[in-house]
Amino acid sequence: MSLIFLQTLILSLIQGISEFIPVSSSAHLVLFSDIFNSYKSSILMDASLHLGSLIAIMHYFWRELIDFSNNKKILNLLLIGSLPLVIVGYFFYEFNIYQNLRNIEVITWSTLAFGLLLYFSDKSIASKSFEENLNLKSIFLIGLFQILALIPGASRAGVVITGCRFLNFNRYDAAKISFILSIPALLGASVLTLKDTFLKEEILNLDLILGIIFSYIFSYLTIKYFLIYIKKFSLNIFVIYRVFLSLILFYFIYL
Repeated sequence: MSLIFLQTLILSLIQGISEFIPVSSSAHLVLFSDIFNSYKSSILMDASLHLGSLIAIMHYFWRELIDFSNNKKILNLLLIGSLPLVIVGYFFYEFNIYQNLRNIEVITWSTLAFGLLLYFSDKSIASKSFEENLNLKSIFLIGLFQILALIPGASRAGVVITGCRFLNFNRYDAAKISFILSIPALLGASVLTLKDTFLKEEILNLDLILGIIFSYIFSYLTIKYFLIYIKKFSLNIFVIYRVFLSLILFYFIYL
């Protein structure tokens, strides 16, 4: 097994699992690159991993997506919820703000802060459901929460679930809203990156194709089993993990 193949497999595993649970995929990809500093994930590889996750979420929810296309109210609400991240994300991309924030210190603090925020939001005694209670006010507030995902380490899934839980959506539907809203986010990230890379005449190779395939597989499995898990258990395991990871990172940064 070649080193590049192994690295592609590990990156796909990190992306596939951490994209859809509240722990931050970008933080873990950065940490992996820093730990194995001989390897840096290319921009095109990052786009390929996101593309694999995008295909997985569209495959898993294909029935719901067809239903949404026939339900103008829900479709419009989801588009409104995506707009804040798309607009602010494009601004971050154009002015290279995200890359300037992409460092271990920012990741460490945001891992801890947003983990604690997730903990307090999950104390909500939820009663609202996605189909019955999603309205213009709630989706706009959720969209504003999603902007926080531009902070490395915050976790897009984590901040959306946090926002939904503060708005009293039950855990399962909070996760479902997070997954559906990931489609425009992943699509935007993939299109922006692929556009710039193909302008430089970079092309897909075997490693990038494998990255898409592996990322799809790990993403699909994560979506499936996370939804099963969240029906039965709280989000405390993810809070504990985030606090534990941040304490380890604090040790290496400040001690």
